[in-house]
Order: sequence, then structure tokens, then C-alpha cells
Amino acid sequence: MNLVELGAFLKSRRDRIRPPDVGLPEGPRRRVPGLRRDEVARLAGASVDYYTELERGSGAQPSEQMVAAFARALRLTWDERDHLYHLAGRPVPPAGGPASHVHPGMLDLLDRLAGTPAQVITDLHVTLVQNPLAVALLGAAPEPSEPQASFVYRWFADPAARSLYPDEDHAHQSRTFVADLRAAVARRGGRDEEAARLVAELRNRSPEFVALWDRHEVAVRRNDRKRIVHAELGVVEVNCLNLVSEDGRQRLLWFTPAIGTGAAEQLELLSVLGTQGLVDRRT
Repeated sequence: MNLVELGAFLKSRRDRIRPPDVGLPEGPRRRVPGLRRDEVARLAGASVDYYTELERGSGAQPSEQMVAAFARALRLTWDERDHLYHLAGRPVPPAGGPASHVHPGMLDLLDRLAGTPAQVITDLHVTLVQNPLAVALLGAAPEPSEPQASFVYRWFADPAARSLYPDEDHAHQSRTFVADLRAAVARRGGRDEEAARLVAELRNRSPEFVALWDRHEVAVRRNDRKRIVHAELGVVEVNCLNLVSEDGRQRLLWFTPAIGTGAAEQLELLSVLGTQGLVDRRT
């Protein structure tokens, strides 16, 4: 671990980014060429004091989750992300896991979808990053620890996760999740430990999952129509659209109002309600 070099590298990456590049207003009288420290801290979900100490080459060693958050906030390339992990003395996470690096181009698209709920997930349904409207609609993603980070795991292992959808939609969602997961597991190959652990945990926890898994149905989840239960807005009917990365391991999801429903007005109200009173529900 080299905290001095880590701090210098963080500052150099911060200096090259303009606020509009990451969806922030530029504002008047800026005294720095790129982002301010408080802006990086906010984007990464860290305290300003903590980030300031890191840039100064002091403070505590950042966790793997914190390194991943800084890499995303600073729009690092794959090589820069790996370099940041090395400087922080943390192992580079495998591709496709809960700490996966989101491609800067996908993050840029996410920033440009400020007016609609959107998020990036892995092919195992682990949420990597959300915009504020996605948090307001779906709830904040949990900490990225296996296997609970996967919404498919929570769907079958935690009854509370099912509150996201109306009861009458649960059977369809279960079948769709399992068919999509089977496609992802096969695409990753038989030696992928993360996928194998997830399937093993689900087989141990859920007879429903076992029954569906043993049917060998395969269907990649692309575009879908969903009914989402929201505490204040009621049932919101949306189209869920996908943009898939080249290797198939990440998806940018965004939600648009279903035609012929009141979802457009509900999503407008969602931007006013924000995240007040929401609980964690989904990735």
C-alpha cells in the first residue's frame, strides 16, 4: 500500500473531470480545474474529511468497496481502476462480481438519464450503481457482499424482497429470474466461482428455486414490462429496457412509463417525493 502515491493519483484523476462530465452543475467561481473534493466524496458516498485525508496521503486504508466507489466516481478506465486497487493494497476484484468496475461510457449514459429511473446491474442481478430516481423507485442497493448482493438470491431467500412486485406477479418473476440466471451461468462457464456459489446457495435455501432450476428453462431478460409496488405511489407500471455490455456481464436498465397507464404522472411525482421514507428493497 502506498497512500502518498494513492493520494496523488486520486487528485490527478479528479483534476481532469469537469462537473458536467459526471452530471453535476458547473456553477460560478470554480477555483479548481476539475471536480472539488466534496464533489468526489459525494459521488463516491464517502465523507469529505475521509476523502481529503486520502488525497493528503494519510488516513485509513480504503476498503475494497470504497476503492470501487472512487473508481466509478472518477470514471477510471479498466487499467486505472486496477492501478488504484494496487496503490490501495487491495486485490483487484474479478470481473462480474459485486465490486465490478462499471465502464465509464455506461456511467456517462446513466448520468444522461437523470429524468428517468436507471441503474447498472451485473448479469447475476447485483446492483453496481443507481441514479437518484432508481433509488426512489426501487430502494437503495445493499452493501455488495455475496450472495446477498444479488437480487435473485434475496428474491428466493428473503420474503421481504418480494414486496417490490404485486403478489399475482410473483410466479412470473420467479420463473423469469431463474431462466435469465441459467443463461448467465452458462455464458460465464463452468469455472466461474461466483455463479456456482450463487446457484449452490439458492439450491440450499429455496425449494421453489430448485424446482424451477431443474426445468432448464433459458431466456435472457431483455425488455420487460413490470408492475412495481411503491409505498406512496401505489403500483407503477413501467417498461424496463436494457443495454447490455459487450461481454454480457453488465446491463444498464432504465424504466419508462407504460403507455395507457398513469405511470408518467407517477414518475413525475417520484422526482418530487425523492427517497424520503424508503427502505431497501431491490437491486
